[in-house]
Amino acid sequence: MSDTHGEILAAAARQFTVTGYRGTSLQDIAREVGCSKATVLYHFANKEALLAELMAPAIGVLRDLDDRLTGLTGAAAQEVAAQGFVDLAVRFRREIAVLRGEFPELLCQPAFAHIQQISDRLRDALAGHSERPGARIAALVLLAGISEACGEFADITDDDLRSALLTLVRRAVEPVDAPLPQQPTTEDKDS
Repeated sequence: MSDTHGEILAAAARQFTVTGYRGTSLQDIAREVGCSKATVLYHFANKEALLAELMAPAIGVLRDLDDRLTGLTGAAAQEVAAQGFVDLAVRFRREIAVLRGEFPELLCQPAFAHIQQISDRLRDALAGHSERPGARIAALVLLAGISEACGEFADITDDDLRSALLTLVRRAVEPVDAPLPQQPTTEDKDS
């Protein structure tokens, strides 16, 4: 990778973090690097290609996590999902900050279309593949909250953030082996 290529990637990451993906133009990136827009386009076919390269390492780790979750169920799936996603989110917090608020729109781009299916499988694993509404809702809220926290708390060390997030996940995740909550019976209501 040439120095210019790397400089363009770094400038794009900074620009996307400050003004968002939609709010950043290739000209903005070129201006920050001190080159022409044509130079940016020489290195990257378009803004989507630039973002795809920025996100490639994080997406690779997400795919690996998805592979590790294949065939796991119950508590094993929950633990691997929790540990794996927290580690990913902490490791790639800069990239997550780039996507804050724009994730749904980015999923519509061809380079990121597969991420929704992986996210759905990760949510299901974190819920222990339970059909219980509480487990499914908690898993979704946790995934979104982990991402948000990693983008928000840049002042917290990776180790402290990882520890706090894993503690939170383990408290919030509904164990799949827990009995279903008992619905009050008519006799209970009459007493």
